[in-house]
Amino acid sequence: MRAGLDKDPRDVARMFDTVAARYDLTNDVLSLGQDRRWRTKVVETVAPRRGERILDLAAGTGTSSAPFAEAGAHVVPCDFSIGMLEVGKQQYPGLNFTAGDGMQLPFADAVFDAVTISFGLRNIHDPLQGLRELLRVTRPGGRIVVCEFSTPTWKPFETIYSNYLMRALPAIARTVSSNPESYVYLAESIRSWPDQRGLAIRMTEAGWGPVTWQNLTGGIVAVHRAERPI
Repeated sequence: MRAGLDKDPRDVARMFDTVAARYDLTNDVLSLGQDRRWRTKVVETVAPRRGERILDLAAGTGTSSAPFAEAGAHVVPCDFSIGMLEVGKQQYPGLNFTAGDGMQLPFADAVFDAVTISFGLRNIHDPLQGLRELLRVTRPGGRIVVCEFSTPTWKPFETIYSNYLMRALPAIARTVSSNPESYVYLAESIRSWPDQRGLAIRMTEAGWGPVTWQNLTGGIVAVHRAERPI
């Protein structure tokens, strides 16, 4: 499967079904442990408060959702991969895992205080529609945090990173992933994704308020934050 804008949601869902069993381990290895730091930054940026309702879209196995529950929030991990949800339910039986398509979320309007999506927006068939759906289910004044791969800010490092994506990443995945070919898709989808400013523009087009972002690991990852206008 190629990582173009014509990606079929069913193909993407099946791909994630096949990698679910070792997904968290593979991410930890491929990111050299940096994924833990990125998740921590997402939680800090969301700043969950006790009793809040938080949607964690593209939650996968729930690893990104658990910290919100630990903070006392009512978190809903949502994903379109049933395989991911099944693995997640085994790991975190107390979380309310929900199957859902990012372009047509199974929730009413304005029901969440905060919404977040980590490393999943680029896998939605129409990311702009996904951002609009997240806006729809967020209350006025509520917030969004998007954590996604982005563009390194130092040009020499960008070249090194690009080589890692297209050469080293698939090779490493062959040793740890249950479906290494899916990580070729991963690398291609990262390369075709807009940079920090490009994502901010998309979020604004979707209706979100002033967008700010913070670069992590030299811009490999960026965390964008905005609010739904009141």
